[in-house]
Amino acid sequence: MSGVKISFELSKEYLSALEVAIEGQDSVFIRDTMEGVNSADISALLDEVSSEKAKYVIDILDNEVGAEIIEDLEEATRTKFLENFTPKEVADYITEMDSDDAVDIINELPAKTREEVISEIIDPDTAAHIHELMRYVEDCAGGLMAKEMIVANLNWDIVQTIEEIRRQRENVDRIYAVYVVDDKHKLLGKVSVKDILLANDNTHISEIYDEDVISVETYMDEEEVADIMQKYDLDVVPVVNLQGKLVGRITIDDIVDVITDQAEEDRQLMSGISSDVEEDDSIWVILKARLPWLVIGLVGGIVGAFVIRGFEDQIQTITGLALFIPLIMATGGNVGVQSSTLVVQSLANKSVFTDSLGKRLLKMVAIAMFTGLVLGSISFFFVYLYGEVKLGLVVAIALQAVVLLASFTGTATPLILDRFGINPALASGPFITTANDMLGITVYLLIANLLL
Repeated sequence: MSGVKISFELSKEYLSALEVAIEGQDSVFIRDTMEGVNSADISALLDEVSSEKAKYVIDILDNEVGAEIIEDLEEATRTKFLENFTPKEVADYITEMDSDDAVDIINELPAKTREEVISEIIDPDTAAHIHELMRYVEDCAGGLMAKEMIVANLNWDIVQTIEEIRRQRENVDRIYAVYVVDDKHKLLGKVSVKDILLANDNTHISEIYDEDVISVETYMDEEEVADIMQKYDLDVVPVVNLQGKLVGRITIDDIVDVITDQAEEDRQLMSGISSDVEEDDSIWVILKARLPWLVIGLVGGIVGAFVIRGFEDQIQTITGLALFIPLIMATGGNVGVQSSTLVVQSLANKSVFTDSLGKRLLKMVAIAMFTGLVLGSISFFFVYLYGEVKLGLVVAIALQAVVLLASFTGTATPLILDRFGINPALASGPFITTANDMLGITVYLLIANLLL
């Protein structure tokens, strides 16, 4: 890179310069330009090069920085990337990570590699933490928590507590609070670092700690943990076992990941994508995720076509009927999606003050009746202008019925799915739209058959 001063940036120009440096094994350029750069930016850049080239870059950087880069890589990229490392090299990076992140990465490895990596971890505390955390399933509080935290005994004085903070300073990046336990390690409360620093040296923790501490149990589902941290605006929450003993803590960065993943899953379900996929996944993976609901939608459309065929003679007699089929289908689909979306939102933020099922359905009926009346009146007015009074009446009544029916299905379906433990977001996508299209056509043509 002689004569040209290039600094790190997420650009094609720097990427080209980096690849040239890797080919020429210019470690000085790589180390100088990446010094002090956020690990997430380096991860985004290395995602664009081959695994072998990315390994060369990480080998040049400090282990701590390399560990952060590996953490920030996408799971699919990281799994392929780590195939280039020996178990000893992976273990060295694992040792630099928080225990919860370390376990997540170890669990992504093949079973044989996983055992080899664990056997190469030299630090006994890290190994013990990893072995303990691997007992928990990934989507519960135990699977989210990290073992690194500052804990003080109730009977310690300020000097002992400060010594413990100093001893743990390399293991704990952010000290939100010091947790207070008794001799049996049962969680009693917390004390802020500020209160510790302002207290006299001979003051005991028992004199200044706060008993008001919110905790979660190891078996609690990750979404429940996220709800608690959101509700009480917590940056960190301690985790206790069934005996009330302090076993770890969950920080806000882990919960942000949970909330983001859940929101992404809901968005994809609402769009009719049946599994977690990304744009850069293989064609086959994306097809498997998208095709099922598209096929169901196609089948629904074919069923709708056969319904229309059943009323073919009537449509040929009164050709104006066909003009309003798209209107009926679109209105039913939109109303159904609106209703289901509101219910899904309420289910995602459950409250003990939520109305009972009966009250919710009555409210839905009232809203649907008024909505149908407004939409039906508008449609009748425009059809009436063209002198089609009877047809306008059919369209208006059909819209009223379709809005009521679509509101009911849009409200009831997510509630039923939630009752059976199925993600209610499923009801806000092609499922509800396809169902309401078929019902809307049927109701419209049946009403036309009765009134015309």
